[in-house]
Order: sequence, then structure tokens, then C-alpha cells
Amino acid sequence: MEQAQAPQCYRHPGVETGIRCTRCERPICTDCMVDASVGFQCPDCVRNGSGTGHAPSANQPRTVAGGRITGGDPQLITKIIIAVNLAVFFAVLAVPQLDDRLSLVGLAYDPQLGEVVGIADGEWYRLLTSAFLHQAIWHIGFNMLGVWWLGGPLEAALGRARYLALYLLSALAGSALTYLIAAQNQPSLGASGAVFGLLGATVVLVRRLKYDMRPVMALLVLNLVLTFFWEGIAWQAHIGGLIAGAVIAYGMVGGSRERRAVMQWGACGLVLALSLVTVVVRTVALS
Repeated sequence: MEQAQAPQCYRHPGVETGIRCTRCERPICTDCMVDASVGFQCPDCVRNGSGTGHAPSANQPRTVAGGRITGGDPQLITKIIIAVNLAVFFAVLAVPQLDDRLSLVGLAYDPQLGEVVGIADGEWYRLLTSAFLHQAIWHIGFNMLGVWWLGGPLEAALGRARYLALYLLSALAGSALTYLIAAQNQPSLGASGAVFGLLGATVVLVRRLKYDMRPVMALLVLNLVLTFFWEGIAWQAHIGGLIAGAVIAYGMVGGSRERRAVMQWGACGLVLALSLVTVVVRTVALS
């Protein structure tokens, strides 16, 4: 006889639970349930005023990663990231010298600027500023489509702060690996490291929620094929971002509720530390 499947939390598909809201009777997991005078209530019933006597924090439903779900645009950070990338793109069109000042380069003499430039010369800001630069309209177009398609669902699932940390740390890790492996005078730019971080996080999240893995795995394989067979792509940034995004996402959604904070801080700290160590090692080697 086939065993009956346990109900799943209506806010966290894939999370099985035996708890139901005493008001609407929808299944809720331990992350969503709010103490009531009798039993538990879901965040929606509490927010809509169905319950009484709750703590102030009861009106704050949480994401699968434990982040608070705030009001307003659920894709606010994603839209800001896209807007910043577009603003930088048009700024470089107006002032081309910005490209030489902000792109990722290890150590090189720039004839246009008439000086030695690069991360090894103390310009560490290039590790992040390069992730907001793009060469052409098709370049920024593809990357921003990736941010829009992958970023929106991730922002909703992780919460704004965690999502922003994922994006920036993936960009940093991609730049750090590029700095370590690529030629010291080879310039690199683009948000692809961050986008691959979002892709790696999506794979982890889809697996965590027990959704169909085939579409996201097909997307991953396609992007990896393009990474290694399309001429002129900085594969180091793609691989660095992909690994960082997967590690951070696992830390954010992979642990139990009791260990969640430790795993989230630990995953972000690990990626940050390894990125900084990589930069230091490469800088010493170029000194």
C-alpha cells in the first residue's frame, strides 16, 4: 500500500509538516507557526488581525532562509542591482576612461592613463567595481536577463539582506579566482561571476525545495558549455561565482532551524575569507 504523503507548508513548498493553522487550517512549518491562545496560527492570519495577544515579531513571516518578509516590492534589490549596472554602463559610454579605472586587472601599465594600475598596486576596489562594468549592449543585456530571471525568485526565497550578500560575495569570489589565475595584465569585467553565483544558488534552492531539477540542471550545463567553448569568456569568474553561490546558498537553506544562523554566517565568512586569502596570495606573488 502506498504511504500517504505528509502535507507541505503552504509558504515553503517541499517542507513537510503536521501542524495546521487553527484559523484557516492551512499546513504550516515550524518556521511559520505563531503561538496562539489555542494551538498555532499562520503569519497571514496574524497579519490580517485574526489573532490576538502575539508578540510584535509575530507579524513578520519569514522566508525559507529565515529572513523577514517585508512589505513593498519583492524584487526591490534585484531591480536596484540592474539599475546600478545600467547606470555604470551609460556612465562609461559618457566617460570611457572609467573603464580603465574600474575594470579588473592584476598589474599593468596603462598607456591611456600613463601609470601602473591594478589590484596588486593597491586598487582592490577593482574586484567589485569590475562586476558592474560591461563591454557592449549584448553583454549587459544577457547578464541583466540572468539577474532578472534568477534573482527575483532568490530574493523572495532568501530575503533582501541574504540575497544581496549572495550576489556581492559571488561577484567577489569570481573576481578573486580571475585575479589568481588570469594573466596579470589581462583585463576582465562583467557581472557574470555574480550571475553564476545566482545560478549555483538556484540549483541548491531547487534541490532543497524538492522541485524538478531537470530545467535548472539543463540551464547549468548549457552555461558551462558556453563558458568553456565561447572565445573571450573569463571562465575563472564563472567558476568562482558558481562555487561561491552554491556554498552560500547551502549555508542559508541547508541547515536545521537551530543551526541556521551559524551556517549562514559561516558560509558567507568562508567565501569572504577564501576570496581575501586568494587576493593576498596573488598580490604577494606579483610584488
